[in-house]
Amino acid sequence: MLNSDHLKGRDIIVVGQQPWDISIGSNCKNIALEWSKYNRVLYVNSPLDRISKYRGKDDPKITKRVSVVEGFESGLVPIKDNLWNLYPDEMIESINWIKWPIFFEFFNKRNNRIFSKSILKAVKELGFKDYILFNDNDMFRSFYLKSLLKPAVSLYYSRDYMLAVDYWFYHGQKHEPELIADSDICVANSTYLAAYCKKYNSNSFYVGQGCELDIFMQTNGLAKPDDILPIKGPIIGYVGALQSIRLDIVILQYIASERPDWSFVLVGPEDDAFKASSLHQLGNVHFLGSKDPSTLPAYINSFDVCINPQIINQVTIGNYPRKIDEYLAVGKPVVATKTDAMSIFKPYCYLAETKEDYILMIEDGLKNDSPDLKIERRDFASEHTWENSVLEIDKAISKWVSTKHHS
Repeated sequence: MLNSDHLKGRDIIVVGQQPWDISIGSNCKNIALEWSKYNRVLYVNSPLDRISKYRGKDDPKITKRVSVVEGFESGLVPIKDNLWNLYPDEMIESINWIKWPIFFEFFNKRNNRIFSKSILKAVKELGFKDYILFNDNDMFRSFYLKSLLKPAVSLYYSRDYMLAVDYWFYHGQKHEPELIADSDICVANSTYLAAYCKKYNSNSFYVGQGCELDIFMQTNGLAKPDDILPIKGPIIGYVGALQSIRLDIVILQYIASERPDWSFVLVGPEDDAFKASSLHQLGNVHFLGSKDPSTLPAYINSFDVCINPQIINQVTIGNYPRKIDEYLAVGKPVVATKTDAMSIFKPYCYLAETKEDYILMIEDGLKNDSPDLKIERRDFASEHTWENSVLEIDKAISKWVSTKHHS
């Protein structure tokens, strides 16, 4: 049933960093799909740049873009009812290596004009009117699109703290705050990022994070994976990429050393720091490697307590931890590092501030789990849908439109 606060019958242009043919999950794609249930949506891939064309000449995704730019095929592709994907038919220059602001600005304006020209062709072909512009963290190529496309409403979506990444920091420390300030509305998927946006734009809102949790909700009767069967309990588990920029190896080493009677199961690919760590010398730590995503519910279901020993830095502090929803959807006790973004999980997770906290909280999770707590965790996770997240974005738009009309 359509909530009265949902947008309906609008035309929406979505731009961002992730193209439709990206191989990994994408917030932006999920938002576009949700919007297309009630609105017409044009999802715009980032334009082909010259360096990507040169480096990716054997990549089918690049050759597709070159074919569009050279006029051999149309760049406007229908995805489903009410949803189109645009491959821009113009190429832009690769400019992020330019360190002189005046030259970067010159070429960035040029790139934006070229980009907007392609978008406006598609807008005309589709007959879009009075459209909404939604920008998913694209702070350079889409910096001037508000003035060039003249949307009825412009939104900036913050889902990661991009300035923690070197590629975005040099020019982004100026451009992102300016883009946030110039947008009509800013929406963010974590409370930390919403507060960051609010420093530059008072119309900034936390809209939550959608997750695809169906397979994690259906764990009754799941057999333990074969490589879990020989491991004695209790099992303390983690599922996800093992990256030292995101996870605290020191915490893992401490709790595994202090509790040799617990088994620690780590499911996911390791970076070089993890491969070289002393965790591999501990007999109660089990590295199981990468697994097919469809098997992850079975692994999580075999854990007694799930952990997310996140290291706190600029890359992680504002990120919404989707794995927590996956853990909770299975109903497991969860111990995670306390961050601002984790505050919404406080009633359903243990939030640790020290490595000693991890041991005490894991012990509590092992001793005090119950069927009722499992139901509460699952119910909470089930609220984090794309429908609910997009509804919050729609409410923010409606609030801004209402305020504008009454001012």
